[in-house]
Amino acid sequence: MKRLVVTADDFGASPEVNEAVERAHRDGILTAASLMVNGAAVEDAVERARRLPTLGIGLHVVLVDGRPLSPPDRVPALVDAEGNFRTDMVRAAMRIFASPAARRQLAAEVAAQFDAFAATGLPLDHVNAHKHFHLHPTIAATLVKVGKAHGMRTVRAPVEPRAVLRAVESEGARSGIEGIWAQQVQRLMRRASLATPDQVFGLAWSGAMTAPRIQGLLKHLPDGLSEIYAHPATGPYAGSAPGYRYAEELAALTDALARQAVARNSITLGRFADFIEGERS
Repeated sequence: MKRLVVTADDFGASPEVNEAVERAHRDGILTAASLMVNGAAVEDAVERARRLPTLGIGLHVVLVDGRPLSPPDRVPALVDAEGNFRTDMVRAAMRIFASPAARRQLAAEVAAQFDAFAATGLPLDHVNAHKHFHLHPTIAATLVKVGKAHGMRTVRAPVEPRAVLRAVESEGARSGIEGIWAQQVQRLMRRASLATPDQVFGLAWSGAMTAPRIQGLLKHLPDGLSEIYAHPATGPYAGSAPGYRYAEELAALTDALARQAVARNSITLGRFADFIEGERS
């Protein structure tokens, strides 16, 4: 039983991302997208999502890189002098952990983003966080509390099996503390009766989910519920990450060989809602 959600992150960041998401869903294997409700092109993303009822739309909670939905003077612990989210994730994480005021501001901003998503009228398929900032235990706990109150049912915990990466590329597995944090988040979410994928792929090769890598993952996909996430775009855009191979990732998701690999390996594609609702029924 190989069930797979293929997700595009940063939906709403730019027209280049939005166009790629629509193309990858219509012409490729993409089944879900994570919406930045504070993205520069969020209105365009929502309009496209309404035309794509089979695309599962989730909330991509942004707490780093970008501007908050809350007025900056109400979340001073989260922003810099220009009112943007702080870019130093380590220092921001320490402040959130140590300061009760920062934690209250965090909860208010997360709630504002859930409220903005609800205002779109789109069903909430899943939740994750930009740059996986929800691996921070305080942010994860806040996400559980606020998210459950807003109908959250599925959360990404990027537990990425290194054995699968090595099967695709002998040099493909990197070690790091992210794996330990991801396992902790997975346990936390499941204790809270929230669903998480059994395994997630996209962290080690972030920004470089090329066609050979995606096809290799499809070939070696474990049983259970998996998620492969990528960052497709038609090209670089304002605020895009240096070195990310956006167009290559779009090409990988629309490659005919990827769809053939899905069929050849008896993989069922879907949104999180398709699989989670099926389990609960």
